[in-house]
Amino acid sequence: MIFTALSDGSFRLDGRTTRCALGKGGVIAAADKREGDGKSPLGVWAIRRVLFRPDKGGRPETRLPTKALERDDGWCDAPGDPAYNRAVKLPHPASAEQMWREDDVYDLVCILAHNDDPPVPGLGSAIFMHLARPGYEPTEGCVALSREDMLELLSLAKLGDAVAIEQA
Repeated sequence: MIFTALSDGSFRLDGRTTRCALGKGGVIAAADKREGDGKSPLGVWAIRRVLFRPDKGGRPETRLPTKALERDDGWCDAPGDPAYNRAVKLPHPASAEQMWREDDVYDLVCILAHNDDPPVPGLGSAIFMHLARPGYEPTEGCVALSREDMLELLSLAKLGDAVAIEQA
């Protein structure tokens, strides 16, 4: 199954259209994506696994691989680091995003297959599908859904399913 996020902020989920947030810089061809540009990469990205805050609702119902986040989990966003676009433990010697956050957006996170096999330094890291901020504020390049829509998607998804980011 392919779930589709469109550049106009709509998201196709199981035969209905709902809302999503994408990058504050809009969308861009994946080959032109650059670290820190705030753009969501166009393309079809397999859902690799789901990370979740065990203290914020526990393991979601899904057939996808899951892992409970720990307080020291991070994601390396430093293009020159060997762990670029990979999970790391904090503190990490290079720049890394904190995965255990207080703003709830990473309470549920789908790791998408953008720039991961193997990662090319500078072509973008940490392209996730995560929970939307209030008002669906734009992301740094990720796809963001409401908690309800994310839980529905997770209940439907299985290994091999993907998220497409498309121009509307």
